[in-house]
Amino acid sequence: MKVLPFKIPKPKDEALVYQEDREKVFYDQLHQHAEIQISYIEKGEGTLIVGDSINEYKANDILVIGSYVPHVFRSDTHTTNTSVMRTLFFNRGSFGKDFFDLPDLSATHLFFQQSVYGMKVVSPKENSIALFKQLRQQNKMERIASLLMIISQITKSHTQPLSSFVYNKAFSDDEGKRMNKVFDHVMEHYHEHITLQDISEKAHMSKNAFCKYFKKRTNKTFFQFLIEIRIENASKRIIGQPEVPISLVSEQCGFSNLANFNRKFKELKGCTPTQYRAQFQ
Repeated sequence: MKVLPFKIPKPKDEALVYQEDREKVFYDQLHQHAEIQISYIEKGEGTLIVGDSINEYKANDILVIGSYVPHVFRSDTHTTNTSVMRTLFFNRGSFGKDFFDLPDLSATHLFFQQSVYGMKVVSPKENSIALFKQLRQQNKMERIASLLMIISQITKSHTQPLSSFVYNKAFSDDEGKRMNKVFDHVMEHYHEHITLQDISEKAHMSKNAFCKYFKKRTNKTFFQFLIEIRIENASKRIIGQPEVPISLVSEQCGFSNLANFNRKFKELKGCTPTQYRAQFQ
């Protein structure tokens, strides 16, 4: 499946697309596509932004991203290992307008409802992973059968949503590129002091116009988004660098005040940074 700056077109004459990504980092530009995406992360870890939410992904995750939901994978670059993702792309009308409305496929309705906000399969997922690992050797008909089995497994599994809000209009290319500039700047410079003037200039907008623009499309203020990015990166450092003091992690992630860092961390993670680190020791 060819990747363009923001939209991903479906190859001609293919109802179901199977794609394997084997790279040091996954495609890291904000994008959307008409197809529903079901991905199995075989190797790799990083940050996944879907809709209004910031998530982490890691090996053995199974992720579902809905149609026209803007998203971006940002692989952690501290490792030299290759990241591997196996993905199926399809839409509700891929096999005929009424295919998924057949009585025999009524169990898929919940899957399509949940896909609107994206979801992560929590458990069980062993059967779905086994099905993903068979896809490379299968022909097109076998892959369609595997897709139906994967959807069936997902509907029986415990899942959690990847976002709570999705902008109800597909982004235009210009909007997508503008939002990508904003996301990219934050992901690269979250540890620095970022002002509203800085980020509105990146978007080529006035400060007031940018605030309204960003809030309408993400359901949160820019600074809420920035704090969530900082906390997500801090949580990874807290676990991955247990020898580094919490106060230094706070500074490294853009917080100038430790008390504020502790407060925001607890709001988003449900516990203090020290408690969070203790869970993984």
